[in-house]
Amino acid sequence: MSEVKVYCIANVLIKDAETFRGYEKGFFGTIAEHNGQFLTMDDHPNHLEGTSPIKGRVIMWTFSNEEDLNNWYNSDNYQELSNKYRRPATELVNLTVVKGMPAR
Repeated sequence: MSEVKVYCIANVLIKDAETFRGYEKGFFGTIAEHNGQFLTMDDHPNHLEGTSPIKGRVIMWTFSNEEDLNNWYNSDNYQELSNKYRRPATELVNLTVVKGMPAR
């Protein structure tokens, strides 16, 4: 059985940009430690339809599999970074994981 990639989508409202820069500086290294790859981010997503337009920053990154994602999220390095910088500097609207399609 082949592994299925997972995609993370976060939406944050940045309340303290200076503090959040500390999170940005460390974030990329934490995902790389767990075979993750940053995909993109956007501070002004384009709302086309629906009743809940996204406000704030949208960030997307991926991992090779769900185990790597869980190891990243539960790692001491990520949790320390998040507790020190992201949580005090932002309102986390959501952090969502979407599983990719299995290979056919």
